[in-house]
Amino acid sequence: MSEIYHQSIGQLAAALSARRLSSVELTQAVIARTKAVEPLIHAFNSFDEAGALAEARASDSRRSAGQSRGLLEGIPVGLKDVIAVDGQPLTASSRILSNFVSPYDATVTQKLRRAGAVLWGRLNCDEFAMGSSTENSAFGPTSNPWDTKRVPGGSSGGSAAALAAGAAIATLGSDTGGSIRQPASFCGVVGIKPTYGLVSRYGLAAFASSLDQIGPMTRTVEDAATMLAAIAGHDERDSTSYSAVIPDYHARLIAPNRPHKLGIPREYFGAGLDPEVGAAVEKAIEYYRAQGCEVKPVSLPHTQYCLDTYYIIATAEASSNLARYDGVRYGMRAAEAADIDDLYARSRAEGFGAEVKRRIILGTYVLSSGYYDAFYLRAQKVRTLIREDFLKTYQEVDALITPTSPVPAFKLGEKSDPLAMYLCDIYTIGVNLAGLPAISVPCGFTASGLPIGMQLIGQPFKEADLLAAAHRYEQAHDWYKRHPSL
Repeated sequence: MSEIYHQSIGQLAAALSARRLSSVELTQAVIARTKAVEPLIHAFNSFDEAGALAEARASDSRRSAGQSRGLLEGIPVGLKDVIAVDGQPLTASSRILSNFVSPYDATVTQKLRRAGAVLWGRLNCDEFAMGSSTENSAFGPTSNPWDTKRVPGGSSGGSAAALAAGAAIATLGSDTGGSIRQPASFCGVVGIKPTYGLVSRYGLAAFASSLDQIGPMTRTVEDAATMLAAIAGHDERDSTSYSAVIPDYHARLIAPNRPHKLGIPREYFGAGLDPEVGAAVEKAIEYYRAQGCEVKPVSLPHTQYCLDTYYIIATAEASSNLARYDGVRYGMRAAEAADIDDLYARSRAEGFGAEVKRRIILGTYVLSSGYYDAFYLRAQKVRTLIREDFLKTYQEVDALITPTSPVPAFKLGEKSDPLAMYLCDIYTIGVNLAGLPAISVPCGFTASGLPIGMQLIGQPFKEADLLAAAHRYEQAHDWYKRHPSL
């Protein structure tokens, strides 16, 4: 039996239900583990030990009174530091929000509370979720628990690293262009990006509003189903929230699976794919084929335009969203400004990091007079073509299987060129542009011991099918049972 902090939600829920374990004991174990590994990985921006233990005691009291709220009752869950928690810091890993305390809960936070979860810590990320390595945080980079000289991925690197290291039982991240799936791949955990609109964005610090989506990171696919069921559903406070019936994800996991028709997009297996990553994903494809799945090559011809399209739309929306951080209403305010214009300029210059400034400048440019039609409007038209590529393939197959990232975790400081960093998201950004669900599942390790993830991309609001296909693979392999030695 693995250490308590490495066990799954399912295992721990059974132990809590049988009274072999209390939530206080579990939370104390996670706190102790966090303190032990945090100097090595720096996954947290902050945590409230007393508050977490108070929530754990309340959970134990509910359980004693026969009022358990479900599988998440008493389970410590970490949240990326872009998700609002009433009374706790919300920094987005940025100097401009370094002293900001959230006055309200995000919808997903409220849902976790209603499910009985113990909220544990604010997890480090790239500043305002802009990055692929968690090196852009104003509070310092996070390290990968499998090799602390390497990145955990990004932007939800703290969420993935804390989970892999045993400093949380499950976590929430946000995914704008791969920010849940890529770090899940790098850290050897499960990460699911739901269909756009399935999970409320109310209380999420906005980066690119038409792309952002909150999702869970867990040790197993079953745990991902548990977390997704807890946070999914319509929210009238989010105008993009979809009023969909949430199926029983757990029941669908164990239901008999019809053979899926899986498509292999040829554009995802070309130049730039690391040989070890490619070989691991090919073995996963062979597993599905051996299980009776029909596997066939497909094409997503507009994939070559995904990167350009993404970095026009995402930066344009970032430029608009981040205009609210002006040093006047909340957040950091520059001292000794000469006038209001100087206050704006100095507060933003001092408060934002280099990558955020880069994206604001690019976004402002593509939205400016004379360039809007040439760049932003054209990018939106190409986005439609990218989505249509996916929908056309779903007339032939049920889901797509690809690598999550073209490479395993790279060394800290290795990708100083922004374009080289942006290319790390080449297999994930199309999913966000098309608003589709996708999941990253561990599918092997490199010769040097670094995790490799495969990505399954599903049809809109077909998360249940996606989870079932991922669960089927996971349970036939032992990758999810392995943990880093720290």
